[in-house]
Amino acid sequence: MLGRIGTTGLLVIALTACGGGGGSAEVGPTGGKAAPPAQTTSAAPSTTAPQQSPVQRVLARMSVEEKVGQLFMPVLYGTAADTVSGENQARYAARTPAKVIAKYHLGGVILFPQNVKSVGQVVGLTNGMQRAAEEVPLLIGTDQENGLVSRMSALMTDFPGAAEIGATKDTDLSRDVARATGEELRALGVNLDFAPVADVNVNPRNPVIGRRAFGNDPQKVARRWRVAAAVKGFGEAKIAATAKHFPGHGDTSVDSHTGLPVIKHTRAEWERIDAPPFKAAIDAGVDAVMSAHIVFPKLDSSGDPATLSKPILTGLLREKLGFKGVISTDALNMAGVRKKYNDGEIAVRAVLAGADLLLMPNDLPKAYDAVLAAVKSGRISKERLDQSVTRLLTLKQKRGLLTEAPVASAERAAGVLRSPEHRELAARA
Repeated sequence: MLGRIGTTGLLVIALTACGGGGGSAEVGPTGGKAAPPAQTTSAAPSTTAPQQSPVQRVLARMSVEEKVGQLFMPVLYGTAADTVSGENQARYAARTPAKVIAKYHLGGVILFPQNVKSVGQVVGLTNGMQRAAEEVPLLIGTDQENGLVSRMSALMTDFPGAAEIGATKDTDLSRDVARATGEELRALGVNLDFAPVADVNVNPRNPVIGRRAFGNDPQKVARRWRVAAAVKGFGEAKIAATAKHFPGHGDTSVDSHTGLPVIKHTRAEWERIDAPPFKAAIDAGVDAVMSAHIVFPKLDSSGDPATLSKPILTGLLREKLGFKGVISTDALNMAGVRKKYNDGEIAVRAVLAGADLLLMPNDLPKAYDAVLAAVKSGRISKERLDQSVTRLLTLKQKRGLLTEAPVASAERAAGVLRSPEHRELAARA
């Protein structure tokens, strides 16, 4: 995503084991003649209730409103959780980031440069936002691809972008840079990165991907220590990684921020050119995959962008490629997804298509209300809602965020960000 811009006092969820064994219950007398001496009372079969997983226990205690809130990751305005902002008031009818988080039971937030002033300030912001989350800690994300798209560049080591890494013959570089990037993000309280880019940049006129991609060779981008290696590096830093933009944004001459690109690859061309990096990312254990606001007629003839396409998100990504993690939309305030439907309908259709995380809705109140109404009416089944929330909670559990939010330390962060080791790595790259 290359988006455009215009949570208790930590409540730890006490997860206690459920289910108990049924004790042996003696069979009472049946009356009449006494039973022969050889017969004895027998025990009823044990009826131990199946134990719920931590994710299931959290899910079971959530209201429908809280479940819907878990799907959303908006931009919030301000440099502290208690910053009063007219922008927050105008967009969300809540004055501070903390109040927006509580009002909508948000599952996550995304940070942009306007949220970033200093190391201590960002640590205070992320800690404060986590405190504002009532029950389930937040996914706090950002776009730190390095290179052209680096939201935290004011504070972090200046690592080269994907094209520079892709051009080297250093087979460890992609993994090392992703690990170091993840370590710096984690020190700031960020736990999800919308990276790496898995697009294959086969169109030299591409105005939105370009040097954000590792290259133009599908196999080199996919495996030769590029996308798959980056996913592993982020994982070693305990940061959730996101491969983007599915089903592949590499062969377009239109920017999906301002228009709706159409990619004319055949199904066979998609399998040969676009799919390999995403398959490699999935095989490497990627946490999330981001959809693209592109029309791909040979994959779905409806004319809807991939973000709103069930054949693409569910049919290809889930069923063909076997991806079981979180599907995130690209930013829902982009023109490419807002051509045919209003902001509420976009959010509903994205969920029906298979998306789990609704990123940056143009109108959060309208999108939240529309999804909630769709669940209450049955248009989005409660089972479908629970599938998405379960995936999001599973991701949080995997990254240590389900029962207790991490607390970032400004002192520790100062020792990690732009450390001599990381600056040396950047120089080598």
